[in-house]
Amino acid sequence: MKTFTYTITDPEGIHARPAGLLVKEAGKFQSAVTLKKDGKSGDAKRIFAVMGLVAKKGDTLTVEVSGADEETAAQAIQAFLQENL
Repeated sequence: MKTFTYTITDPEGIHARPAGLLVKEAGKFQSAVTLKKDGKSGDAKRIFAVMGLVAKKGDTLTVEVSGADEETAAQAIQAFLQENL
């Protein structure tokens, strides 16, 4: 399992457009990708789970990636977050 944290810098936080792109990015991998914030967790491959975290600017997400391609998936998700959120 690979785990990392990311603090959201986008003024809008995770809203519909980047959430959809994140789901699409996570869906490219076999590994499970889980986002955690303030005791809540959600499957990064499901739009309602991502939106349900209600992550705003300044919030810190913990990202857990587990599976056959976890190394590649973790790097890609981390790069996506840095570029888009």
